Amino acid sequence: MTTLGHYRAGTSILHRARPGYKLLALIVAIVAVSVFVRSPWQLVPPTVAVVALYVAARIPFRIAIAHLRPALWMLLFIGGFQILVAGWERAAVVCGVLILSIALAALMGLTTRISEMLDAITAFLTPLRRFGVNPERIALLLAMTIRCIPLMFEVITQVSEARKARGLGFSLRSFAVPVIIGTLMTADAMGEALAARGADD
Repeated sequence: MTTLGHYRAGTSILHRARPGYKLLALIVAIVAVSVFVRSPWQLVPPTVAVVALYVAARIPFRIAIAHLRPALWMLLFIGGFQILVAGWERAAVVCGVLILSIALAALMGLTTRISEMLDAITAFLTPLRRFGVNPERIALLLAMTIRCIPLMFEVITQVSEARKARGLGFSLRSFAVPVIIGTLMTADAMGEALAARGADD
């Protein structure tokens, strides 16, 4: 499982909501959490709200956790850095906001087909065409961004699982090199696929 890009069919109110409204709500929610959460206890209300949304969408707990697990390495690194420079309270806030943002983005992907999301973005940007903006290009860019996030997590997860299977201890070099190589190979494959479809015209 990855953080984004895995739609889970359903009939909940979140599944039936219009993609444009959900995307706008996602942006507003992430900005609000980032701006207004300033202490660990302030994470409680948005956490309860996110859990309630997952329950409303009928997303099993194991799937929700599976979508957050790939971000563990990133959270450990960011949390450790924040503890060193700003203390544990700031680390808890930063990591908490990141977890909530990832959970909300994952919920968006679980309840919305990417094609529907991109159609909503294209429709929203269409009025800007008169100013030289290409809505289809921007939608494609967003699609690539959305798709690259889970691909990155997949590469990291595969490298971590391979190290565990070989019984190897943690080493930054031996972890980073396979991740970089895997990422470059994935990017090269995606570039060839886009070129084959004339996306570089």
